[in-house]
Amino acid sequence: MSTASRLLREDLRDFAGYASARSHAVQGEVWLNANESALPSVADPDGTLRRYPDPQPQALRSALARLYRVPTEALLVTRGSDEGIDLLLRAFCPPGRGAIVIAPPVFGMYAVCARLHGARVVEVPALDTGEAWRSDLGAMANAAEASGAGLVFVCNPGNPTGEAVPADAIEELAARLAGRALVVVDGAYAEFADEVLDPALLDAHDNLVLLRTLSKAHALAAARIGSVLASPEVVRLLQRCQAPYPLAQPAVAAALAALAPSSLAQVADGVAQVRAERARLQAALACLPGVRAVYPSQGNFVLARFDDAQAAYEALLAAGVVVRDMRATPALGDALRISIGTPAQDDRVLAALSAMRRAA
Repeated sequence: MSTASRLLREDLRDFAGYASARSHAVQGEVWLNANESALPSVADPDGTLRRYPDPQPQALRSALARLYRVPTEALLVTRGSDEGIDLLLRAFCPPGRGAIVIAPPVFGMYAVCARLHGARVVEVPALDTGEAWRSDLGAMANAAEASGAGLVFVCNPGNPTGEAVPADAIEELAARLAGRALVVVDGAYAEFADEVLDPALLDAHDNLVLLRTLSKAHALAAARIGSVLASPEVVRLLQRCQAPYPLAQPAVAAALAALAPSSLAQVADGVAQVRAERARLQAALACLPGVRAVYPSQGNFVLARFDDAQAAYEALLAAGVVVRDMRATPALGDALRISIGTPAQDDRVLAALSAMRRAA
């Protein structure tokens, strides 16, 4: 029996989900099966938006499958990575009895979705070595086995830590938890990393799930286009739990344009610029008085600790720069996360922090 079959909520084993009017592949000229308006909206004179969209647009699904190098049936298009996280909780965590394992400090939606579903959150804190962050995947496996958790979330690259988790460690974790838990690797920032997890690992581990998004490197955060890469069985099970029409047609059109060859070439250029700026910003921040630590990052951001994080935050705000205040996060009481901007924007960050130190 597959890992997904073992973990699927018992009350969902015979659950088929909602069959929308667009769920069935039928052909016709006059469409009167979905109670849609026969007349276009004043806001949409050509009538493009009067029809419900395809739940899983084939053109987009195929384009994403080519991008991530997986078969189409191994990919589910979602409303950003957040929906993928939510669907995994819905399908594999029985309300009130399920559990997940995470390594904080980490992306907050894993815990938020778990608590909304009544699932326990088992924390195995990542280790701050002083020079970098390290998630202890062995301890996470121990915690999953001890708690019976069905989902283990690995953020790679880590947010907000910037950590890079070695591929062989992830493969070892998936092998150890085969039949017991799904290992969910969130690769929202994968394009910016030195190493991208090979999707071919999905063939070797039926309990491995990869999350990807067009929000970061592809600059489509408002379109909310994400993907779950997993075994075809996991994809089918998640689709049963998905909303009838998860993808807005304008967002689908934007995503298809972003996946054209010319657009992908621009993405590659943009990623190269981010990586170069990331290195420059890290080096410059490390030279500023009052900066306690600047962590290596594989994402499009830098995490830094400050002697006076409040003063640094206020100095940046006074210069018109908004960064992420991480001080409410356990173990990050003196830290700010700074997204990589354009060279001019990054210069503004450095000028504001430098001026703060001179004023002091």
